[in-house]
Amino acid sequence: PTIDFTCSHVTDLRSITVCLPSCLTGTDEDTILMLLTSRSNNQRQEIKAAYKKAHGKDLVSALKSELGGLFETLVVALMTPPISYDASQLHKALKGAGTDDDVLIEILASRTCAQIKDIIKVYKKECGGKLEKDITGDTSGHFQKLLVILLQGSRDEGVDEDRIEKDAKELFAAGEGKVGTDVEKFINILGNRSHEHLRLVFDAYKNLSGNDIEDSIEGETTGNLENLMLAVVKCAKSVPAYFAESLNGSMRRAGTDDQTLMRIMVSRSETDMLDIRACFKKMYGASLYNTIQDDTAGDYGKALLYLCGGKD
Repeated sequence: PTIDFTCSHVTDLRSITVCLPSCLTGTDEDTILMLLTSRSNNQRQEIKAAYKKAHGKDLVSALKSELGGLFETLVVALMTPPISYDASQLHKALKGAGTDDDVLIEILASRTCAQIKDIIKVYKKECGGKLEKDITGDTSGHFQKLLVILLQGSRDEGVDEDRIEKDAKELFAAGEGKVGTDVEKFINILGNRSHEHLRLVFDAYKNLSGNDIEDSIEGETTGNLENLMLAVVKCAKSVPAYFAESLNGSMRRAGTDDQTLMRIMVSRSETDMLDIRACFKKMYGASLYNTIQDDTAGDYGKALLYLCGGKD
């Protein structure tokens, strides 16, 4: 979107580093949110480095000392490089009181193989541990096994035409076609095939069984394993549609799930937000922008609307 800056002279990196201290002293939240939400993450890293060079202080620490609440959390997230942000969210999910399975599911089901490999490296460097070790220490059973497979970031590439019908038949035989469920077969196919291949397998599965693969998963599994498998399927079909559904779930309930809303808006704002907005409108008949506007308030809400980028 086109941003009308409160400080109209702020047009370059040097001007921003001059303007920010006075904004923080103020504290001029409107200018801060417009300065930061209207720029890419790479530009924010440049601003952070220039601020430290000019003022001898860490910009994130300065922001945290002047801001508060959800707006502070959102601004700090925006100032974090994307891979570092994912790593920190996974660390928080694993090291907090109990394990936040939803965060593990969302990130590991939706990120590309290359992104997952980068997350593992950054996690080790910045969080002081091995992500796989932390996940296996906090999870168990088939849920753990599928998470670990996803963590390898080594899905097959392309489509294996000879395996499409075979995979569909194996999934049917492992679930609807037998008493009990061969969960290992589901895990192996969902965790290792490419998204392109899986989409064709799901089509073949529906032709074979008359049901969507999601129906089979819901009938054969429960709990966090069911949620993880469904996330993998939905991301294979459409990552933007998966996040549109997650955003709708974070807001259309008694009380807003601000952590999920914030995490998705920050992590997808430069990736596929336009596609998510289009999916949201198609799936729910409402504008994502208007839905966020109705569900949030204050500087926090304004910042989310800037990340959304406009109405549909």
